[in-house]
Amino acid sequence: MRGRYERYTDLDDILEQARRLSVQTLIVDIEPLVSWWHNTQESLDWGVAMVVGKVAMLPALRVLVFSTNSVRRPSAIPDAGDLEVRYVSSAGKPLRTAPYADLPRPGAVIGDQVPTDGLLARRLGFTFLHYQPRLDGAPLGPRVMHRLGRLAVPALFSRGRRDRAE
Repeated sequence: MRGRYERYTDLDDILEQARRLSVQTLIVDIEPLVSWWHNTQESLDWGVAMVVGKVAMLPALRVLVFSTNSVRRPSAIPDAGDLEVRYVSSAGKPLRTAPYADLPRPGAVIGDQVPTDGLLARRLGFTFLHYQPRLDGAPLGPRVMHRLGRLAVPALFSRGRRDRAE
């Protein structure tokens, strides 16, 4: 199943689209949206709390999943009232889908890498909201993955693609 693809450069624009899509599940990649690669524990904790605060305003959202292939974990998961918040470290994206098997639909994956986050979205039948920040100062690995991902977009998401970057 081909998933839907949209590209963004701003978190607030991504969340507005998630609201329009009435997603019940949102899977959010950690680096670089929540916390920049190899950043401090305080940065990770602040970023997780910031995203929880912003997504708690999405009326249809029932589950928020933070997902990262790294071993990083926040000090605590912020309380979000009725919103269920999960954190999956060492996620094995896009190969492992078991942590996402019971999630309500429709859903979306927010991430910066097509080969991991985008393919996970496609495998789950979720929309891929591709976050593309400026990569100044990004480690070599993510920059290379970004370039490879640009080549994979047409094969994975040729129908329903929308570009929202400015």
